[in-house]
Amino acid sequence: MEIADISAYALSSLIDPPQTRSFHGGVRTLYKRDFVLVVVDTADGERGFAPAGASSSAMREFFEGASQRSFASAVEERVGETLTGAEIYEPADVHDYRSRLDVPDQVAMQALSAIDVALHDIAGKRHGVPVYELLGDHEADPSDIPLYASAGMYMEPSGYARQAQLLEECGFFGYKYRPGIGHVGDRRTVERLREAVGEEMKLMADAHTWWKLRDATYTEAERREVINAYEEGNVYWLEEPVAPDDYDGYKTLAAETSVSLAGGESEPSPDGLRTLAATDAIEFLQGDVRHHGGFTGCYDVATSLPDSDMRFVPHNFGTWLGLVANAHLVAAVDEVDLLEYPVFERDPVLDAPGDSGMYPFDLAFDVIEGTVDVTDGVLTVPDEPGLGVEVNLDIVDQYPFIEGPWTTFEYDD
Repeated sequence: MEIADISAYALSSLIDPPQTRSFHGGVRTLYKRDFVLVVVDTADGERGFAPAGASSSAMREFFEGASQRSFASAVEERVGETLTGAEIYEPADVHDYRSRLDVPDQVAMQALSAIDVALHDIAGKRHGVPVYELLGDHEADPSDIPLYASAGMYMEPSGYARQAQLLEECGFFGYKYRPGIGHVGDRRTVERLREAVGEEMKLMADAHTWWKLRDATYTEAERREVINAYEEGNVYWLEEPVAPDDYDGYKTLAAETSVSLAGGESEPSPDGLRTLAATDAIEFLQGDVRHHGGFTGCYDVATSLPDSDMRFVPHNFGTWLGLVANAHLVAAVDEVDLLEYPVFERDPVLDAPGDSGMYPFDLAFDVIEGTVDVTDGVLTVPDEPGLGVEVNLDIVDQYPFIEGPWTTFEYDD
């Protein structure tokens, strides 16, 4: 296929009024969620779509003060101009152009990740098969992918417990929440969660806030108290408890606790995922087709893990288009059988007596026509050709980009 055009649209979903969350030693404010939609057109009139958006580390690499609009411009102009006219025989071939791109390496990786997904969407449509059939060398059964609910951001222990109960009623495999309200509060939270949902629902603690606390960082004794509580509460995994590049920290912690460790979303590339996996410190590796080489990079990593006890569980914290893309990866790999479902306010497919979302992100739902098929915490992957969903291009006008940060952290003096 010959690439005729690459478009990238930076969009914003406003959080109005802004929401605040108090964490240990400061306050986080949420203003909006940004999203980049990548569209690839071929000379034969075919079109593919992909969810995109640069990670914070890639943005810092690009230039100071860069935004998702900057990333979209880089994809459309610097990357797109290089790839326009390129003859791509297989979607994976696009990665051969990485060294030719006039952008920082991590920006190139995340741009090519999105283009890889869009090219797989085109290839699936061309051959009349869903992406998971293009990827897998077996008869995939996409009808039964369990989801874990990803929510819970900085609230009182009772708030986490109420939210978990609502999501348990929706049938989710597990509940992931974000601790960081102080070592006493974090300890009490897992106790309240177990009281609320019993032992059947899995609990995951996404502790990335721990290494962002600056002067309020927990002492070693305080961290040990929280982790002891996680052991007693049978927490399924502890995610990013140290800075992403602190591999020695991962190994030290893995030797000290029986709680499984998870990480990988912040790695810059598929090779970064392999490096983290090679530490033998984690049991759950969290790649994302939006950031780690698209389907090409993630499929290769997921099917070649060095430890048979290690599981690849895709990171997915964006729109329904990102959910569907990562779901095709799950369906294609026998060893992958779980997916993250971010829960935002007013989710139209969740049947719960109260609103269990973190904050509003209407664009997450509006990006596709119709809804995803989620019943009792299980996702059915679309079986139409390509990604199997119709992208709603009206979002380009409905959600214009808003300058400024999507979130800020203010620390106590």
